[in-house]
Amino acid sequence: MKQQCYIAVIYLNWLLLAGGVAVLAWKGLYGPAIAFVVLLPLAMWAYIRVFPSISHTIGYGDVRDEPAKTLLKIPTQVTLYTALGCPFCPIVKARLLALKPQMDISLREIDVTLKPELLKAKGIRAVPVVEVGDRRLTGNATSAQLAELISGLVPSEPVGLAS
Repeated sequence: MKQQCYIAVIYLNWLLLAGGVAVLAWKGLYGPAIAFVVLLPLAMWAYIRVFPSISHTIGYGDVRDEPAKTLLKIPTQVTLYTALGCPFCPIVKARLLALKPQMDISLREIDVTLKPELLKAKGIRAVPVVEVGDRRLTGNATSAQLAELISGLVPSEPVGLAS
């Protein structure tokens, strides 16, 4: 299983949250609606925080890192596309931040959660997406994979076919 979050599933999660609040409010259950608004995002935050330690148990496989062997120090612009609610996005971001001083990269993070026009224009259907020039890598990536992408040592997915 590829370790990524499909945008459609992320949108569905947020739609269910809004729908649950709407139904509770419509039925006049304002206390539970407020609790839903507060507790569900808190539960999502907790899930994302503990995700690396439970990913194998819930069927996503291991998310351990593989250190980069080759670190070329070439000033490079790296763009990371993320979405609110994706447990892989903070993992990839942390790995890129660790590589940043070692590889002299400039990191730009773009949250695509509420940017459907950008998703369509870039052909992004899942996150995280790491883009370096015309090279792109979708899904959870190790530090070694990220360093290779940044250095241009290995081919990546063709732009527009990220899934």
